[in-house]
Amino acid sequence: MNLQQLHYIVAVDTYRHFITAADKCHVTQATLSSMIRKLEDELGVLLFDRSRQPVVPTAIGEKIIAQARRILKESGRMKELIAEEKGIIAGVLKIGIIPTLAPYLLPLFVERFLKKYPAVKLIINEAKTAELIRQLEAQELDAALLATPLNSSTLKESPLFLEPFSVYASAGETVLKKKYVLASDIDVNHLWMLQEGHCFRDQVVNLCALHKKDPTEVSLEFQAGSFETLIKMVDVNSGITILPELATKDLQRKQKNNLRQFRAPVPSREISLVTYRHFVKEKMLDVLRTTILEALPASLKVTNNKNITALKTM
Repeated sequence: MNLQQLHYIVAVDTYRHFITAADKCHVTQATLSSMIRKLEDELGVLLFDRSRQPVVPTAIGEKIIAQARRILKESGRMKELIAEEKGIIAGVLKIGIIPTLAPYLLPLFVERFLKKYPAVKLIINEAKTAELIRQLEAQELDAALLATPLNSSTLKESPLFLEPFSVYASAGETVLKKKYVLASDIDVNHLWMLQEGHCFRDQVVNLCALHKKDPTEVSLEFQAGSFETLIKMVDVNSGITILPELATKDLQRKQKNNLRQFRAPVPSREISLVTYRHFVKEKMLDVLRTTILEALPASLKVTNNKNITALKTM
């Protein structure tokens, strides 16, 4: 067994076609097929069901290929370890980020990071929390920017900052008559929320104790996919929504008049850099963390404020 054979079976699994896999590996189909056959003979199992088109792995083949991906990933990190030992910040860094954070945080640090570390190729994937956790555990990502805690034994969380929440309400809402708002002041029948699957929605549900309440029937029920949509729904259709601080930075002056702060302790979400427990690219992660912290607004750089409390994500 050798690494080249592992590359071949991963390629066939990726493209589900022997000719395409051979082309991507820059070898003939005969060479690729022969090497995979030798590996199957050595292991004593069939890795692919060749009677089906597109070709698919057998049950045992799926397990072997998954292990092959891990081996290839770890072998590729040897050069990265040597580079880090020499103090060189270079290579590929794959990070994930949740949609409720991406539009606001990425513009703050990405350009700065790439200018400072031009030898790093940054690959960013935006997805919901459950999918990013899956990708971290499958080692498809090096790190992810997530709302924590996640309570996962396989993942390591490195908190970056606490992001306070604010109430955004239309002109007719009674909460605008108050300087500071309590969660109990929010009329849940007027509340616009993100759709299922967003961890921010879970935090709002916990904050407003919606799982204990039975909202009355309303003529319109709508669950948005972004904070921009929530803001627009409040502006056009009236009502209330809850926003994290970074999502309020680009509001127009008139819109900011419709913001109200929560009374202390202010509910917030904890944002962390999350990695798989066997993470190797420590120095690259360190400079990413430093760059993000340097780019944050001053109001978010204090993470130990006793007047701010982080809500549960799930």
